[in-house]
Amino acid sequence: MRATKSQVPLLLPAMAVFAFFLVLPMLTVFNESFRTFEPGRVGSVKGAPLTIGNYAELLLPVYVQYFAQTYFLAFCASILALLFAFPIAFHIARTSSAWIRKVWLSAIIGLIFLSALVRVYALQLTFGSAGILAPVISLAGVDTNSRLYIDFVIIAGLLHYGIPMSILILIGAIQNLNPRLTEAAQSLGASAVKSHLTVTIPLCMRGLLSAFLVSMTLGVSAFVIPWVLGRGRVQFISNLIYSRFSEVANYPSGAAISIVMMILSMLLIFTFSRLAATLERT
Repeated sequence: MRATKSQVPLLLPAMAVFAFFLVLPMLTVFNESFRTFEPGRVGSVKGAPLTIGNYAELLLPVYVQYFAQTYFLAFCASILALLFAFPIAFHIARTSSAWIRKVWLSAIIGLIFLSALVRVYALQLTFGSAGILAPVISLAGVDTNSRLYIDFVIIAGLLHYGIPMSILILIGAIQNLNPRLTEAAQSLGASAVKSHLTVTIPLCMRGLLSAFLVSMTLGVSAFVIPWVLGRGRVQFISNLIYSRFSEVANYPSGAAISIVMMILSMLLIFTFSRLAATLERT
């Protein structure tokens, strides 16, 4: 008890920074979301009565579409990131050479620090309507201006972040797994594929859920990827918030969208945390 009390003063500077730079700005955004906006002004009307109209407006189909396409594309990218990341993470975690593991980890961390603009424009120059693969794509009968193809390119852009982050998370989960459990299943007659499906993956489920959650969070909050690769036809919630604050100067609307996005993200984290706890108990 005394040790705990003695540690409280050490937390005060961090708590003060957290409150000043995160809690206070978010409270300001929350307060702004209930203000009235008058077209032609910058921000809200000072002294105007509070309103929930900014939140009621988000029930319109056009706003529901923004949220639906954001979470759907982020979900698809997160699932694909897990499918690609798990075999790579398993290979890295189970390789016997420490030098090879360092090379793999250096390459993955290097991908994470690569500029988002470099990634986006690399995809644009490769898969865009005027990219180097455009003739091949046209011969295959694929319309590069179709909505389905644009969604595909956006998901590819989200995978640039989802796969490296998922690999780093899954490496730790796989390393904590006793390899003798899989070997025991195989010694009892299970094939390599079946032993991984029935032993390895269930025991790594908490790591899989964590990797999915991180990848989903990165996808939902993406800004540059849908902004460039979406060609103005696909916009995420982050792009909509930017438009409300910067282009229209409708601060109350942008604040309301931000608060709803934060609440949905917290619900997502809570749901997957409970799911992970349930799976761990079973």
